[in-house]
Amino acid sequence: MTNARRHVEITPKWFTVPQVAEMLSFSVSKTKTLVISGELRSLKDGRSRRILPEWVDQYVARRASEAETDR
Repeated sequence: MTNARRHVEITPKWFTVPQVAEMLSFSVSKTKTLVISGELRSLKDGRSRRILPEWVDQYVARRASEAETDR
């Protein structure tokens, strides 16, 4: 009998500002600006800023919708 290692996929519950910047192909500075302006929701956890995955999705959907109405 062998000890097979299982690969467990862990889905993050929230992201850091740099992680979201990378996902959106934005600079960290631009992402921080979106957070400060309230365009991208976030929460404060101690001294860190965190962004829920659904908030990233909401931001992207809102921008896509705005792009459609600007046509």
